[in-house]
Amino acid sequence: MAIEKKPIKITETILRDAHQSLIATRMTTEQMLPIVSKMDEVGYHAVECWGGATFDASLRFLKEDPWERLRKFRDGFKKTKLQMLFRGQNILGYRPYGDDVVRYFVQKSVANGIDIIRIFDCLNDLRNLQTAVDAANHEKAEAQVALSYTLGDAYTLDYWVDMAKRVEDMGAKSICIKDMAGLLLPYKATELISAMKDATKLPIDLHTHYTSGVASMTYMKAVEAGVDIIDTAISPFALGTSQPATEVMVETFKGTPYDTGLDQNKLAEIADYFRPIRDEALDSGLLNPKNMGVNIKTLLYQVPGGMLSNLTSQLKEQGAEDKFYDVLEEVPRVRKDLGEPPLVTPSSQIVGTQAVFNVLMGERYKMVTKETKDILRGKYGATVKPFNPEVVKKCIGDEEQITCRPADLIPDEMETLESEMSQWKQQDEDVLSYALFPQVATDFFKYREAQQTGIDQKEADTENGSYPV
Repeated sequence: MAIEKKPIKITETILRDAHQSLIATRMTTEQMLPIVSKMDEVGYHAVECWGGATFDASLRFLKEDPWERLRKFRDGFKKTKLQMLFRGQNILGYRPYGDDVVRYFVQKSVANGIDIIRIFDCLNDLRNLQTAVDAANHEKAEAQVALSYTLGDAYTLDYWVDMAKRVEDMGAKSICIKDMAGLLLPYKATELISAMKDATKLPIDLHTHYTSGVASMTYMKAVEAGVDIIDTAISPFALGTSQPATEVMVETFKGTPYDTGLDQNKLAEIADYFRPIRDEALDSGLLNPKNMGVNIKTLLYQVPGGMLSNLTSQLKEQGAEDKFYDVLEEVPRVRKDLGEPPLVTPSSQIVGTQAVFNVLMGERYKMVTKETKDILRGKYGATVKPFNPEVVKKCIGDEEQITCRPADLIPDEMETLESEMSQWKQQDEDVLSYALFPQVATDFFKYREAQQTGIDQKEADTENGSYPV
């Protein structure tokens, strides 16, 4: 029987997740811009180029304005949709914000060039996504809801199918299965995609990481099961903790009903451009070869690659590296106590750090982090399973727990934020940079001002006939 022709669409991650996963989001705008016009010719479904950790890293480490980066991308990409990753009510920061901040951030993201906003929540609590979805729809951008994929008693096929239906009902225009730890196995992908395609008319995008070594096979089975879009990275920044390689997936489906139609010669030019950047990152130590391999512990312990390296460094600081496997075994126990959340920022850090404390203290929950208490208080939203009541008692006693949408308790913030940072404001977007990272943004604004006054001084000297050395 002939298979119906269904070309698979490709979202390229090189400008966001690929370098976030492999070199801690350190690629500069200057390094990216020269290849943008070539990438625009490929025919990608979209290029993921903003959001996630790029915002924080631009301000904190690269001394760049992330809004300026986005505008430059928009100028360069004439035909290709630009996509960003958005942490629901947390936007791109690490706490929930008032609805007015979420709406304004979406508005400015779209005004500066974003077409697709991929919105996720670390607990898959859809209440934390609704404001962002409504705002994206209002701005005529594509609201894509990402479900954080994970394993556990609660995460049955029925759970995922029900979530897909609810995502469609809430007004999203597409669904992403966000498999941050590379846990989705090939035949499970067949099952999951088939069931979700039966349940919803929305396009489905599959996003995974190569950490556990199965991602390319998972993509192949997902495509055969009817997935619409897959996320890939150009080969110099593919594999390891990044995505499968774009060129490999394009070649795999060539001449089949799923043929992407993308030109390998154009992709080769893009790979040639990024190869020296990869080599430079290897030489400088920015790219750790360990991040390029397969880490089967990811499947055994369901712990994302980034979380594994965090645990290692936390134990090293305490001189307790011999406790690594004890901590790995404690992670699923803590996760269960905290309602079995998916392990993705920030829940992965919260569970991981608490597991370290539990092992090092020799008594579980003897020392409890503020973030663990906040999850138990309901400040992050609702978990798929109830908390362990004994752990709740030990950590927060009889404190009242939040059962409403956490953001319902946050008043509007824009007016206060505007007044706090008014002395630094040079563009409307500056208030949003400040909202997300007050100290980091203020340091950047001071740096920017120093650069501008320095340049202005040089121009004045030149006009006066003296040429600065």
